[in-house]
Amino acid sequence: MRILFSFFGFLLFLSIHAQVDTGFYHHLNDSIRAARDLEFADSAHSPLEEDSIAGFTQLHYFPFNADYIFTARLEKTPGAKPFRMPTTTTRLPEYVQYGILHFLLKDDSIHLPVYRNIALSQRPDYRDYFFLPFTDSTNSFESYGGGRYLDLRIQPEDSTVVIDFNQAYNPYCAYNSRYSCPIPPRKNRIRKPIYAGVLKYGEH
Repeated sequence: MRILFSFFGFLLFLSIHAQVDTGFYHHLNDSIRAARDLEFADSAHSPLEEDSIAGFTQLHYFPFNADYIFTARLEKTPGAKPFRMPTTTTRLPEYVQYGILHFLLKDDSIHLPVYRNIALSQRPDYRDYFFLPFTDSTNSFESYGGGRYLDLRIQPEDSTVVIDFNQAYNPYCAYNSRYSCPIPPRKNRIRKPIYAGVLKYGEH
């Protein structure tokens, strides 16, 4: 799956290192959503099926909600072994768990592993790029049944990471079956609903 990061990477980098501020994050999410909609409407880059692009106007989202922005404690896991993450096809990209993100969601302790794509990390522009796939109880109802993704940029010295679930997006498989998308590991299951981020697309 082609990674949408040329525009989002800089904004995500800012989000991790900025103080959590509702106005800042609201504006940030508006910018990300506008850029994503432009890309989806562009036939040269859109993941949509060809017959869906002409009528596309915008994706649909949960309303922005600052309650789904968390400053998580990062517990690094340097001894983790690389593994092949299953996808929606036979492709098995190699990842390694970089750490575990700890935070409270409505008084529940959440512990989400965050991963590094080994091949991608060899590229200088993506050495601080990390992947946070997750599922939650909105899947197959309000959100895509296969779960959603977050992209994070984490520096080696970071001990905390801002997680903004308003930036959660669907894998390309939510729009077109020709893509091969990582399946969120069971360890990345959130039992509570995450009412933030992109909604499901059509009947997918």
